Amino acid sequence: MTESFVSRKDRIIASAIEIISESGLSALTTKNLAMKENMSETLLYKYFGSINEVLVEVVEYYVKFDKSIQKTVLSKKVTYTEKIRMYVEAYASYYDSYYAISTLMLQYEELLHNIDTRDEVAKCIQERHDFLKELFEGAIKNKEIIDVLTPDELADDVTGIAMIHILNRRITIKKQSFKQELCGHLEKVLKIIRLK
Repeated sequence: MTESFVSRKDRIIASAIEIISESGLSALTTKNLAMKENMSETLLYKYFGSINEVLVEVVEYYVKFDKSIQKTVLSKKVTYTEKIRMYVEAYASYYDSYYAISTLMLQYEELLHNIDTRDEVAKCIQERHDFLKELFEGAIKNKEIIDVLTPDELADDVTGIAMIHILNRRITIKKQSFKQELCGHLEKVLKIIRLK
């Protein structure tokens, strides 16, 4: 008999992410989660005291790779535009590998209204924005790109591009991977602002 190396708690988190992806944040209830996990709600409470505890764990799972991705990107001895590409590519690969997790970006507004997830989500959004802004500042300072847009605006634009591609994947079937689409779009933006 093969034993699973994934803990029951981790499987519950994965199921919660799937429920959010399939039916939205409002569908994440103890009843729906227990049914998806083929357990009783009483047993679910053995692992989590409330649905908000599950949601907090979902958000923590969503952001757990942020620091390592940023550290890896900063450690590379390449241009800032290459670092921007690497950063976007890392998230695109992550979201391609785990389609359901990407939909949490589309839930930011709701997660910001939840008292238990508000701070972690706000911190995640701000840190991702600030990291991109820092990379764009470096690219402008090193004269890799023109400053027609501020680093702040460029960081917002890249985040917006990612969100629209995530939304598009929810409503239309795409022939390319998310990574191909997002990185292709980023290349067009970088081409426009690249110094000649």
